[in-house]
Amino acid sequence: MEKDLFLRTQYITLGQFLKITGIIDSGGRAKWFLQENKVLVNDEAEDRRGRKLRAGDKVIVPEAGTFIMRSKQQEK
Repeated sequence: MEKDLFLRTQYITLGQFLKITGIIDSGGRAKWFLQENKVLVNDEAEDRRGRKLRAGDKVIVPEAGTFIMRSKQQEK
């Protein structure tokens, strides 16, 4: 099941995404998490915590689900 995540800014980083969604409990754990777990951004493996996520991007974290980035304007 896909979940929508509405962005209040132009983009967020993958590390911020992991914290916002509750997948990790602190930003400092992002690097470790990405080294130890498979994360896909737009169906490609990603391990950079600074990867910018923008509206339309799809993030898959196998244990947590699939997330679609949406702009705040798309919320209506």
